[in-house]
Amino acid sequence: MPKVGMKAIRQAQLISATLTVIDRVGLAEASLSAIAKQAGVSTGIVSHYFGDKNGLLDACMRQILLDLYLAVERQRRAADNTPEAQIRAIIDGNFDLTQVAAPLLKTWLVFWTNSLHQENLQRLQRINDRRLWSNITAQFARVLPHEQARAAGGSIAALIDGLWLRMTLAQKPMTDGLEQARSLCYQNLALWLATAR
Repeated sequence: MPKVGMKAIRQAQLISATLTVIDRVGLAEASLSAIAKQAGVSTGIVSHYFGDKNGLLDACMRQILLDLYLAVERQRRAADNTPEAQIRAIIDGNFDLTQVAAPLLKTWLVFWTNSLHQENLQRLQRINDRRLWSNITAQFARVLPHEQARAAGGSIAALIDGLWLRMTLAQKPMTDGLEQARSLCYQNLALWLATAR
């Protein structure tokens, strides 16, 4: 009889192991056996909980997206309820220290790349993109006309994604560029808000 709560523990353990293995050897070399070895379990346990490598990658991305959502929500709850403060909180959540651990960064790149070819990951990517854009756009819509709010939301969402990509590919640790990334986003935000006055 399995222990109560063991499924959640095992799944979290295997997701963490997957991030570590992808960081170390890349997706192509991240076999179920390498992941199982990293987690200290049998390959059968991985298959039992996730089916195959695609199922495990899907679960990893769901966890990463949940963690990102929670980071953004934590920032938004702490911010004032003005459009500027809420958009700054969304920016801060996307560049939160919880989002820049090395294994996580490479998995994001794997996710983006594989979402071009795997329908389940493509769907998750669309949800993530849509959430970011719509949350920013909703705040801009409080002070800008509809079409301008949509353009402003798209601008900041693209800037966040572009900065993430550049920092992930950089040779130095991503934490070195966090303040600059936030600052660039804040500057873009200020330019859009200036058109509302």
